[in-house]
Amino acid sequence: MLRPLLDHNEKALVQAEREVLQQLGVSLARLEASREDVARLDQARRQLDELFLLVIVGEFNAGKSAFINALLGERLLEEGATPTTVRVHILRHGDQVTRQLAEADVEVITSPVDWLREINLVDTPGTNAVIQRHQEITEDFVPRSDLVLFVTSADRPFSESERVFLQRIRHWGKKVVLVVNKVDILDAADVAAVRTFVADNAVKLLGVQPEIFLVSARLAQRAKGAGQKADPTAWAPSRFEPLERYILETLDEQERLRLKLLSPLGIAERLREKYAEITAQRLAVLVDDFATLDTVESTLQAFEEDMRRDFQHHLVRIDNDLYQMSDRGMRFIDETMRLNHILDLMNSAKVREAFEQEVIAGTPLQIERRVTEMIDWLVEREYKQWQAVMEYLQERAELHKDRVIGEVGGSFEMNRRQLLESVRRATEQAASSYDHRAEAAKLAESVQQAVAQTALLEVGAVGLGAILVAALHTLVADITGLLFAGTLAAVGLYVLPNRRRKAREDLRTKVGELQARLHEALSRQFEEELARSIQQIREAVEPYTRFVRIERDRLTGIASELDAAGQEMRSLEARVKEL
Repeated sequence: MLRPLLDHNEKALVQAEREVLQQLGVSLARLEASREDVARLDQARRQLDELFLLVIVGEFNAGKSAFINALLGERLLEEGATPTTVRVHILRHGDQVTRQLAEADVEVITSPVDWLREINLVDTPGTNAVIQRHQEITEDFVPRSDLVLFVTSADRPFSESERVFLQRIRHWGKKVVLVVNKVDILDAADVAAVRTFVADNAVKLLGVQPEIFLVSARLAQRAKGAGQKADPTAWAPSRFEPLERYILETLDEQERLRLKLLSPLGIAERLREKYAEITAQRLAVLVDDFATLDTVESTLQAFEEDMRRDFQHHLVRIDNDLYQMSDRGMRFIDETMRLNHILDLMNSAKVREAFEQEVIAGTPLQIERRVTEMIDWLVEREYKQWQAVMEYLQERAELHKDRVIGEVGGSFEMNRRQLLESVRRATEQAASSYDHRAEAAKLAESVQQAVAQTALLEVGAVGLGAILVAALHTLVADITGLLFAGTLAAVGLYVLPNRRRKAREDLRTKVGELQARLHEALSRQFEEELARSIQQIREAVEPYTRFVRIERDRLTGIASELDAAGQEMRSLEARVKEL
């Protein structure tokens, strides 16, 4: 627990630290951090209200229990050559020695040792214990510590498992003090060599030069008479005094306060770095998602441009049919409106029949085939575009299936995959249920109605060919009427060439009007159908698009929060170190 009387500066530091840890907790909650990490941050906040926690770690058979017994001056912990510490032991001050099982893996021991009033001492199972659970509870308890005493053995200092464990401790930003036990088995030259070896490796593993104490717990126990008669002559060879002085004097109230405040910051920084990396990874995935959406949109735009260009080709084919009919009409007028055909011209029915056979001929049927081909082309291209989008999204989903981001907790990748799958499934269903004939028939009917409305005709269920015949009949009536009127008024034969020229102009005008009506009706129907098809694809992709945009904004905000928290924590760390 923080000492009761803190000055104004210290109180401000504690409050600032509580706030930054609280803010970090909010950011982690927004990222749906794992329960373990959330619990660890909560524990870090609670540490500010607890006694200074000194945690003893090391491999089994390094003499941890013997070391703690020597430190306390009594044999409270079992010692042996095999792993004897099977659970965490928390040693606290009490009027007498008591033992109580607080949790399945935690035993609380009280002792009247005076310095335990200010410090809680924790003994952990060996880091290389045979039982995996022993190592798990050791590694779980280390983040709670304010100071770690790492005990290694002089006969095998810094084994491979100890190196790995020290690297994990470093991740949590803990202050570490190294204790090399069993120094009594070494001669003077070996003691110097072991110290050098431990110091060199400690700097490599921890990045800083830690305090190093070489001791003999066995001799210290003999000197203190822990469980036996005291032998004061063993005290100096035990080399225990500098270590005790460090714990009891160097770790004074001010130093313990510094370490107490630095410990939660170390935990918080480790968690902040972890989730800042997760956030960056998720944003990197979203970059690919935006590229996917951009590709889909670019594909749709290219599809739209290609469709409009190809549609013009279909219109040109219809125009060619009309131009050919117009050319036949011009020849018909030139050949029919002659003096030697004056009697035939008086028979309007005969002229109309000849006009239909020679000029109109199969044009309506041919144009109807052209329109049908255009409709089939439009329906087929729409179907293929749906398939293209479906296959592309499936390809993207397969490409990302092994990029599981945020598996420590949270639903980012799950939501993203579900949306990709839902879009793919929607396009697949739309494509698989796309009935070419039904769509083409529906579109053909719509085109017929549009042409009829443009031509101001009542058609009902009449086909496009009938609509065109009806439109062309007005042309026939005009020409025959014109011819008939011309012959009746022909007092002089000089009138006939003028009438022929007027008939040609009227034919050209009528064909142009028919061409315009077809263009207008077909273009309108084409644009409406094209827009409908593209809109359907965009609507199918919209949930995925919305998720990507919202998630980017959310993650960008969290990344900014984590950066700000990092700056605040570094500032707090500098202020704490100045205490």
